[in-house]
Amino acid sequence: MTKIIECVPNFSEGKDPAVFKLMAESVNKIKGAKLLGIEPDADYNRVVVTFAGDEKGILDGAVELSKTAASCIDMREQKGEHPRIGAIDVVPFIPVKNSSMEECINISKEYGRIVSRELETPVYLYEASSERDYRKNLSDIRKGEYEGLKEKLKDDKWLPDFGEPVFNEKLGAVVTGARFFLIAYNVNLKTTDIRYAKEIAETLRESGRAKRDASGNIIKINGKTVKEPGRLKCFKGMGVNLPQYGITQVSINLINYKVTPLHVAFEEVKKEAARLGIETCGSEIIGLSPLEALLEAGRFYSGGKNYDETSLIEIAKDNLGLSTLNPFINKSKIIDYMI
Repeated sequence: MTKIIECVPNFSEGKDPAVFKLMAESVNKIKGAKLLGIEPDADYNRVVVTFAGDEKGILDGAVELSKTAASCIDMREQKGEHPRIGAIDVVPFIPVKNSSMEECINISKEYGRIVSRELETPVYLYEASSERDYRKNLSDIRKGEYEGLKEKLKDDKWLPDFGEPVFNEKLGAVVTGARFFLIAYNVNLKTTDIRYAKEIAETLRESGRAKRDASGNIIKINGKTVKEPGRLKCFKGMGVNLPQYGITQVSINLINYKVTPLHVAFEEVKKEAARLGIETCGSEIIGLSPLEALLEAGRFYSGGKNYDETSLIEIAKDNLGLSTLNPFINKSKIIDYMI
């Protein structure tokens, strides 16, 4: 049986086409790996690379791609809207077909060992690969970002899983691990005021927001901030400016689309936007989506009518506004059609 594992590394460079070309070449030369897409974003100043392969191909491809990124990106000069802890910001491995989470955990650890040694950079494990609860969440590991990493490495709590606790000024740190298929999904807001996007994200995201008293002060118990949980499970979100389009976005990671589907995320953002007196104007999927996620959205918007696969996808695309910013091309955005 063919074994398929996906890797979706995010790198802290979103503007230089020459770098993207080198990244594509570094994957294409690896036997057992297939490049599925490269999606840069100049405002976020990051690029999402998607490729798939067997165990050896996916590991070799991830290492080679990381070496290319390390040769091209200098964090001392990097700025962008999206949080990041390093040039090779996060490298997740995802079981897709005839592969297991355990296999992906082992691949992520081998990747971490190789990269920490060859690039002399600290590596953190996250999600299923981490054995420490406080280091499973990517946002917790990224806290303080690249700028705070030098101090973070001095804290015994944040010693890396691989490599020395020495600040690599050029590359920062790398986060890697195994996880379920994540859909990177952004909902557009017809406003340039970032406060609305932040408010919606805090209301909906599972981690919620800091609880405040009647005077607006953050409530703490034993020095720890008390949190008000958000409305949606498996939903991570933040507000982001998109000056290129004159809008803002609720930038979302759906870490399990079977728990919180695409259409639920979109409709809840739309509901909160209406409450605040603003409008949504479509959405976008960054990277790839599983076919089933779009079919489920299509069934929702069709009212459960018995449409064929192609029709359901088009219904989902139209109602979610997936081509508002960039065309959503089925054969290059749905992973089932690419492998």
